[in-house]
Amino acid sequence: MAVARLVAAPFPVAASRARGLQPAASGSRAAPRLALAAPLSLWVRAAARRAVPARVGVAADDEAIVGGEAADDGEGDAEAEAARLAVAERAARKQSERRTYLVAAVMSSLGITSMAAAAVYYRFAWQMEGGEIPVTEMVGTFALSVGAAVGMEFWARWAHRALWHASLWDMHESHHRPRDGPFELNDVFAIINAVPAMSLLAYGFFNRGLVPGLCFGAGLGITLFGMAYMFVHDGLVHRRFPVGPIENVPYFRRVAAAHQIHHMDKFQGVPYGLFLGPKELKEVGGTEELEKEIKKRIKRKGTLDAIQ
Repeated sequence: MAVARLVAAPFPVAASRARGLQPAASGSRAAPRLALAAPLSLWVRAAARRAVPARVGVAADDEAIVGGEAADDGEGDAEAEAARLAVAERAARKQSERRTYLVAAVMSSLGITSMAAAAVYYRFAWQMEGGEIPVTEMVGTFALSVGAAVGMEFWARWAHRALWHASLWDMHESHHRPRDGPFELNDVFAIINAVPAMSLLAYGFFNRGLVPGLCFGAGLGITLFGMAYMFVHDGLVHRRFPVGPIENVPYFRRVAAAHQIHHMDKFQGVPYGLFLGPKELKEVGGTEELEKEIKKRIKRKGTLDAIQ
């Protein structure tokens, strides 16, 4: 009887016949209510049973999402910490490289400057020992000093274009790549240029006469150009060591921006010179780009000053 009741529960009419009951007459209102009430209640219970797993599934999904977000946050924090450590390590390495190059630059600058100053002093003191001042020789020495310093700008421009970016590119390329360490292969050119300067100074120092005086002046001019080139190019442009107030001189700022455009290769490498770089850019229509680069450098300097 119980089995028959369970099997026939969804079908109340069949269940009533199984119990020996007859369905109510069509005019009766009780039978239809009995026939509709049971399926509706069963449908509500079934819907409730189906809703519980759905809610459980949603809760499980929410927990999984929250757990995933927590894991993502943990991974993000780890990545941020690793990035911060990498930046700090790179900054410390760059600072060490700058100190190393600064020591080398200061030692070489002091050595060359002191030698040149002593050579100039003793040479002119030696010339005046006889009582007669060699005016022609002295004027020639100073004239060649200025002429050699100016001429080195044009020599550097030609050599930069015709040699360093051509047959000597294997050496000069190190200057156009990110530097790994305090020095680069391109630094050899500074030593190469120092050899004729020292030779001319030595010949002019140990000999008397107009020609030795001219040679002495030429060697002195090359030396002065090399010192200025190192401070502006290596210090101001490429920040291999601090240059102090030189960075605030408007024309040197233009020189630095012009050389930065050379490294961008926007005008087929122009400018190849250094101190007359803004003039080279003007000749090829690069004045507007130069002004943009100057503004970028000023903004970058302001940001760095604010951080420090």
